Amino acid sequence: MSSILSVENLSLKVQKEELLKSVSFEIKKGEIFALVGESGSGKSLTSLAIMRLLPDAIFVSSGDIKLKNRSLFILPESQMQKVRGKSIAMIFQEPMSALNPVMTVGKQVAEVIEIHLGLKKEALKAKVVSLFTEVGIKEPEERYHWYPHQLSGGQKQRVMIAIALACEPDLLIADEPTTALDVTIQADILKLLKKIRAQRDLSILFITHDMAVVSQMADRVAVMRHGEILEQAACKTFFDNPQHPYSKSLLKEALGGKESREVPKRTEKLLTVKDLKVYFPIKKGFFQRTVGHVKAVDGVTFSIPKGRTLALVGESGSGKSTIGQAILSLVPITSGTVKFEDLDLSGLNQRALKPYRQKMQVVFQDPFSALDPRMTIGEIIREGMVSLESGGKEKALQDEVIKELLLKVELKPEYVHRYPHEFSGGQRQRIGIARALAVEPELIICDEPTSALDVSVRAQVLQLLKKLQQESGVSYLFITHDLSIVPVVADEVAVMKEGRIVEQGYVMDIMKDPKHEYTRKLLESAPKLPKEIKR
Repeated sequence: MSSILSVENLSLKVQKEELLKSVSFEIKKGEIFALVGESGSGKSLTSLAIMRLLPDAIFVSSGDIKLKNRSLFILPESQMQKVRGKSIAMIFQEPMSALNPVMTVGKQVAEVIEIHLGLKKEALKAKVVSLFTEVGIKEPEERYHWYPHQLSGGQKQRVMIAIALACEPDLLIADEPTTALDVTIQADILKLLKKIRAQRDLSILFITHDMAVVSQMADRVAVMRHGEILEQAACKTFFDNPQHPYSKSLLKEALGGKESREVPKRTEKLLTVKDLKVYFPIKKGFFQRTVGHVKAVDGVTFSIPKGRTLALVGESGSGKSTIGQAILSLVPITSGTVKFEDLDLSGLNQRALKPYRQKMQVVFQDPFSALDPRMTIGEIIREGMVSLESGGKEKALQDEVIKELLLKVELKPEYVHRYPHEFSGGQRQRIGIARALAVEPELIICDEPTSALDVSVRAQVLQLLKKLQQESGVSYLFITHDLSIVPVVADEVAVMKEGRIVEQGYVMDIMKDPKHEYTRKLLESAPKLPKEIKR
């Protein structure tokens, strides 16, 4: 089998710091090569080096990258522009930020084809429509005229795949292409990539931190850490018998979600949601008359006892996050009740709600977007304490509380003067948790808090949440699409579909013997590790 790409002893530096250290691997024609490791290991940096899209401050100190035995580093930029998109294409992790929000998705795919293949008008549009059909976008001629915000996460990722495939490249770089997608859409995207690989004999560099996805997708695997490749092997050999201690720890952490919590004893209810409905009006015409409603949440009932965790699971668009927003009175409730300690919050004005703002806090999915980049970590944590009059009025007392909180979430107290961009994703999520804890809440709504984190950092954040619950007795509403973490974090689970709860109960009852067809579909769609490593 001929080699498509060869990375030979590649080393990258910024000033005197070495970012990549003699990285070497090759990808053969028609092969899926997985590059795995935690955040900051150098995976995405390697892909940017292949595309020659490195920031100016980073330079190649040694090594070479060859495409079909032709060095990419000796090409002038004008020739490299022809290689990008035509010979090597890339699918980015976050399609919303990778797609232009003011261009229709059809035009964005057409732009690539026009630049590299020179097609015009009818032939150009026909090519785009055929690509949309190939990647499984329904009603492709209509979707051609849609903007990115009109598409779901899975549809946007399919558009990114269509752009990448437009000029029939030799190599496709997929950088965490399914990280933020729910399990059913993830399964569809993975099947699509394997199908396209088979049809086109395409080589794929698949960058991920999800070991279960690696086991399903890859032919060969390389493990990276601190800019070095620690181990390379055929996929089956790797999972049967990993050699490096770090590889073994990654697999152990990937299996960690299989451990379950004990069935809890019933305690006093902290939060009770009964027949909750949140409808958003659909307005059309010049006068914006209401012609119908989107039933985001359609008659949902559940309760969370004190010191316990309820996991809310379902696909994107099922209404999970809207429920969290309704509980916090961030979206208007159409009907139903939200009771906190027997007081109905749904009819309270903003002044009456203020004491309950302190009792209910939220940890968001994307910690970078949730933290003000212009404020230091100390200021971010202090802001809620001042606003809700918690932790003492004197600045010295607040400083002591902030330092204790940072220690509690396993960060150093001297970090108070740093800014969000100076931290990793896992550290930023710890800061978000510290901010939520600053006002001593009784309930924390965790909205997909680990979806963008790699497996080792995710395990650390989940352990931290469990530890904080044991120490303070805080309750969690844990919103997620990742079924693998539900047994380790939750006592009970509720499965949502199209605004309704289709099944709920104790975690192990649902995981071992799901009654509803949709729950079974979710469990079947989740990527699984090979049975061999479970010993």
